[in-house]
Amino acid sequence: MASTIEIENKSKEIETEILPYIRVYKDGTVERLMESPIVPPSLQNPETGVSSKDIVISDHPSISARLYLPNSVQSNPKKLPILLYFHGGGFFMESAFSFLDHRFLNLLVSEAKVVAVSVEYRLAPEHPLPAAFHDSWEALNWVTSHSNSSDTNTEPWLHDHADFKRIYIGGDSAGASIANYLALRAGVETLKGNANIAGAFLSHPFFWGSTPVGSEPNEGASHLHARIWKLVYPSAAGGIDEPTMNPLGPGAPSLATLACSKLLVCVAGKDALRDRGLWYYDAVKNSGWEGEVKLFEVPDQDHVFHIYNTDTTAAKQMIARLASFLVSI
Repeated sequence: MASTIEIENKSKEIETEILPYIRVYKDGTVERLMESPIVPPSLQNPETGVSSKDIVISDHPSISARLYLPNSVQSNPKKLPILLYFHGGGFFMESAFSFLDHRFLNLLVSEAKVVAVSVEYRLAPEHPLPAAFHDSWEALNWVTSHSNSSDTNTEPWLHDHADFKRIYIGGDSAGASIANYLALRAGVETLKGNANIAGAFLSHPFFWGSTPVGSEPNEGASHLHARIWKLVYPSAAGGIDEPTMNPLGPGAPSLATLACSKLLVCVAGKDALRDRGLWYYDAVKNSGWEGEVKLFEVPDQDHVFHIYNTDTTAAKQMIARLASFLVSI
């Protein structure tokens, strides 16, 4: 039987839809058609032993996060690296509290032995970009503010267990685009606590542009990625070439200013975004950036495969590679 909401929405006028992902009605109602369910945090996850809890970073704007702590802290008092993580979903779907991201972070934190902060940033179209970028910058500064030991208003898991000389940022798809934005912004703005970003990983980054790269189709504004970008950032001055979507677009900051010493770019062989990820990796290498950039490609896999199918050999290899990167400094 159809729900009351479904019946009501059948009579509404659709403003835009990108199937099978999202439908937006002219009255402002939004239907997200493909999302994993929200799940609660847990103390000592049965599979990994990782503990998690939800916290509020800011009320205005509304920014929250799920924190993760490996069970190794019980037996080892050594301070751990910090991972500030950003989920994917095209800037319009999914959540830091979703089943898929919760499962992935539990596995990654268990293997890497890091303290993780998974950010719940605001989503488009209710909160169009650059809201997610601004929320993520606030979240990064909230984390780095804990590096000042004289501040009494701190989160205990960070204050007691985190090594603020080893701050990492990273994300998948749209989350990878956020990580790139933060690394570039931190290159020109000082973070709270005068903290530095040690490294960043970009998994299957959601980059695009008006000029095709590699094997990308020449479909212009009709392409799925261009339609998503128009939905999530309708005011973007450069359209699909706005620098947060096209890091080599007109007016984009130099990649030589990335504010980290290590960078890992991950691509998947069957991902429609693969060539754009390779293009970004080559651009960083040739930018004059003084850090160390590595590429990790998993053939015969599709976009964010390691989030959807964590039990596969390929996903385990991907998680192991991310884990090794997070303890490499």
